[in-house]
Amino acid sequence: MKSKEKMGLQVENILHMNTGNGESSYAQNSFLQEMVIRKTLPVFEHTIKGMADLDIDVFGQCFKIADLACSSGRNTLLFARTIMDIVDEVCKEYDRKGPQFEVCLNELYGNDFNTIFGMLPNFIAKLKKEKGENFGPSFVSAVPGSFYGRLFPDQSLHLVHSSYSVHWLSQLPEGLENNKANIYMSKTSPPNVIQGYQKQFYSDFTNFLNLRSEEIVCGGRMVLTFLGRSIADPTNINLFNLPFYTPCEDEVRNFIQNEGSFAIETLYGFQGNWDPYDTDYTNKNDLKEDSREHGKNASNAFRAVAEPLLTSHFGNSIIDVLFNKFERHVAEHLANKKTRYFNILISLTRK
Repeated sequence: MKSKEKMGLQVENILHMNTGNGESSYAQNSFLQEMVIRKTLPVFEHTIKGMADLDIDVFGQCFKIADLACSSGRNTLLFARTIMDIVDEVCKEYDRKGPQFEVCLNELYGNDFNTIFGMLPNFIAKLKKEKGENFGPSFVSAVPGSFYGRLFPDQSLHLVHSSYSVHWLSQLPEGLENNKANIYMSKTSPPNVIQGYQKQFYSDFTNFLNLRSEEIVCGGRMVLTFLGRSIADPTNINLFNLPFYTPCEDEVRNFIQNEGSFAIETLYGFQGNWDPYDTDYTNKNDLKEDSREHGKNASNAFRAVAEPLLTSHFGNSIIDVLFNKFERHVAEHLANKKTRYFNILISLTRK
């Protein structure tokens, strides 16, 4: 077993989405994540109006926002554009002059930042065309590094967002050697394995909150969405052995309250289908052709996220075979049972 420091460094260096724009890239297989971001729009609207109601002095100067674990592809700038549109509407409603925007895009070092940079000219040009030359201006920068470390100066951010990222651990828990014949937590896992995952998430999440509390202005906001579970028992989860932990709502609420830097404005769970293109959550009698398509969509979405981690451990020679088999198994499963991801959405205010 590697030391705690080496294991943490390894995860940080290899944890990134599939790069480029190919068939298995994250850019081409991130519709699930896009749907999750769009489901948070009412929370963003409520959050920004709340900041205006409190008369936080940000709408007449530079409104600085950070998207943590932004990845690359069509979703990367979706959050930034969404916030700009909402702020613009709120400023008009409150008869205020719109601010400048500074957008900080954070990801780990292996992220495909070149794809993001290539999208910026069209992004800025579209903003000017739709909003006018007097809108903004807007400044976009990349901030590489782990969000389990400091990323920004003290009290420099007004709004922080992170979607589908905080469930990733900074490292695998220690003491997994005796988790024989299991690839994650299960009913047959020794108690120390389950406790190890819970302890690692608690440590990482508390550290995450503490670091952001130093970077966000008083009264600033943070909106997080991540995978969770709808039940208290973590051993009912059947997932691949990846370095992440899916908490239940009560765990998240308790961790936030114990850390103490943020007040909870919103905390609730919502579901999304394994295949994000399948909006029929009730029909279990899909045609064989439909089931194959569902399996392919779900497999591609998982591959775009997990392939770099799998390749780092097993090499790339097995990847195509592995995901072809995975696609067939998922198709058979979804033909008989509609299965969904459980997500947790929280909106926090810096005390």
